[in-house]
Amino acid sequence: MLSEMLPLESNKVFKDLPASELAALRQVTQEKTYAPNQAIFKEGDPGDGMYIVKSGLVHISAAGSGGDLRVLSKLGPGELFGEMAVIDHDPRSASATAAEETTVYFVARNDFLEMLTRTPRLSMGLVREISKRLRDFNHQYIREVLESERLALVGRFASSIVHDLKNPLNIIGISADMACMPTATPDSRQVSKVRIRKQVERISNMVNELLEFSRGSNTSFVLARVAYDNFVQQLVEEIQAEVVVKAVTIEYENMPPALKVQINPQRLSRVFHNLIHNATDAMPSGGKIKIRFKVTDQEIVTEIEDSGPGIAPEIADRLFEAFATYGKANGTGLGLSICKKIVGDHKGRIYSMNSTTGGGAIFGFTLPVQPE
Repeated sequence: MLSEMLPLESNKVFKDLPASELAALRQVTQEKTYAPNQAIFKEGDPGDGMYIVKSGLVHISAAGSGGDLRVLSKLGPGELFGEMAVIDHDPRSASATAAEETTVYFVARNDFLEMLTRTPRLSMGLVREISKRLRDFNHQYIREVLESERLALVGRFASSIVHDLKNPLNIIGISADMACMPTATPDSRQVSKVRIRKQVERISNMVNELLEFSRGSNTSFVLARVAYDNFVQQLVEEIQAEVVVKAVTIEYENMPPALKVQINPQRLSRVFHNLIHNATDAMPSGGKIKIRFKVTDQEIVTEIEDSGPGIAPEIADRLFEAFATYGKANGTGLGLSICKKIVGDHKGRIYSMNSTTGGGAIFGFTLPVQPE
């Protein structure tokens, strides 16, 4: 099938030229025909002139990061290419190839530059064309960058889910094995049943939190008036059973206050799980986690301190940003971002610092004190 053939003045750069200038342009214009897949010029070639497609199709391509050619644009009849290297005297920044049998108009560099200096309309038309090219390229680049970031985000999000689900799934597996042992007693089976149910609920809560985070919305949740000391002690006892296998112990510097607080127990427990398991990850050879509490007229402060290496300065300012991580083989930092959201939804604040005595990291959060 023969492609459309367009005259020289079909290009927008030349359509407003007076007849005399068009006649002068035709005198210095050559026609060249290229076979399918034949190179018109290659990246790095000198800018010997500019081209206009008379008929056929031209692919403009450049080498990607892997060395393979990537098509940047496809030009049909009436479209101009190769002008940038003529104007800036630099080598070709891309390659041009005939995608099918193609005929082009060719204007040598010196002839084209002479016309530019002589014809203001030609200069203005060229500026408009280059501006349009840059806008089109920017739009394409932004689309590709956003798509690449979306794919990267999906990968990191999946990595975070796998990391967060690993601990409860391990507990479910161990509990199921214990319950199925021939020597298991009814009491041990009941204990395993309770543990499995708790971890299933924990997984469900994790998935809901991840979905909520991905939506970026402040989903409403129900608060209950809870005795903070009972809530913390039961939760820490449960977490201690998880971290003891990693040679990590949890100690109280002082006992949690016997005050009633307005919380969502399921969501706030996620904060304890995330902070304590992050501390455990920072101590691969084992260590100690200390929990302490302070009470003021306005708030309850809960601090969790580990005996690990502390917070690296490279990540200190970005700890609570989504996917911020440093020096960890597992995890993406999404857990701390979710902790910040949960604490914020409870009208509290979360913070971090390095210990001035033990050298480890301290993570703390506040909850408002509710009047009786």
